Amino acid sequence: MMSFATGMESAILSYLLNSLWQVPMLFAVGWIAARLLRTIGAAAEHRAWVYVLALQALLPACSALPKEWLQMHLFPSGAAAEEAHVSVMMDGGTAGNALALPGRLLAVIAILYCLVCAYFVARFLWRWQKLRIIRQQAVEVTLTGAAARCREQCVETFGMEDVSIATSQRIFGPMTMGIRRKLVLLPAGMLASLTDAEMQTILAHEFAHIRRNDFLKNALYELLSLPLSYHPLFWLTRERIMESREMVCDQMAAQIGGRHEYARSLLRLATLLVQGRPARTAHAIGIFDANVFERRVMKLTAKQTEIRGARRLAIVAACAVLGVATCGGVLGLSMHVNAQTTSNDSGQAKTPKKIAVSEEQMEGNVLNKVQPVYPPEAKKKKVHGTVVLDAVIGKDGTIKDVKAVSGPKMLQQSSIDAVKQWTYKPYLLNGDPVEVETHINVIYSLDK
Repeated sequence: MMSFATGMESAILSYLLNSLWQVPMLFAVGWIAARLLRTIGAAAEHRAWVYVLALQALLPACSALPKEWLQMHLFPSGAAAEEAHVSVMMDGGTAGNALALPGRLLAVIAILYCLVCAYFVARFLWRWQKLRIIRQQAVEVTLTGAAARCREQCVETFGMEDVSIATSQRIFGPMTMGIRRKLVLLPAGMLASLTDAEMQTILAHEFAHIRRNDFLKNALYELLSLPLSYHPLFWLTRERIMESREMVCDQMAAQIGGRHEYARSLLRLATLLVQGRPARTAHAIGIFDANVFERRVMKLTAKQTEIRGARRLAIVAACAVLGVATCGGVLGLSMHVNAQTTSNDSGQAKTPKKIAVSEEQMEGNVLNKVQPVYPPEAKKKKVHGTVVLDAVIGKDGTIKDVKAVSGPKMLQQSSIDAVKQWTYKPYLLNGDPVEVETHINVIYSLDK
């Protein structure tokens, strides 16, 4: 039970540590990519920020996985046949890739982080419940006259027939709701104060959100955001997603009535919605989700120039290469927290009998390696691959025990026979030598 708890603590802290520096790095790369893709269009810019958010959430989790798992599943090695040789790889890292801190401090940090995450989970559930109450209390309305014609035009343009219109006293601006049952929700009393052009603008914008399934997407983004909601630069990523999303919806909605008329209606709606309301509540979900109103209007009224052909392909390719290189670099530079230290009754740290240490740390302690002998029968049958060994290194640096975890059966014994002869510098913890359990990868390849 203690080893499981220690493993969970190490995984949580490794995720937290890596997210601290990976989120800013990915944000910076995303900002560069978004600037390049902005010339192509708002949709390309929006996709770039969505990819950034997904990577910010997932890469720290990948970095917390064991190095041998990453090597075997994300960076598999291939080989083929004739002259044979054996190479031994322990992930090629350095001892600097691991962080060791006092166990009590690590436990406090892990608990605090879990409490912060629990707060954001509770806030997410509270907001979801609040949305459910808003929907239950909404009053469905039937549009007539010009408003009904606006709705029919939106239905025809966006191909969304099963959309209800309702009003609510609990909101200050238009919003969309629903995953299966779509709903456009308007503030109570707004219908009577809108001109035909303003009604068309609101419905077109909200129908664009429905067409894109933004309500469901936002819920998924929220779930991905929960472990990283503490990070300020992650908030900026969310803002960039909302900003670019609104411009995509503006472009879709402007198909009805034209861009200039749509922009003028947005300006009139902004005046209508903020009049007499505090600035912190004067927002309309779908219209004022992000603080980029000026840029949206300028985008609508500016001359539209879309890049095509080879230049467009070059920009997309450059962003793709930048993204792939960044992901590889982030995983290669990932760090791990080893929560191994225990305490006695007096509160002083004591040295455990045996600890688990990553293979890259132990690589720097190797004094002598014996190369495995390629079994003739395996060579004849062209058997190759990676043998993963679980080794126990004694306090004096000699191999006390070693067993095969995975790999071709015909190659396992020669790996064990060779690794048993390896020697290491004693691994010190709190100044005392300790037994170490680690993984060793022995790679058998057949070169042409």
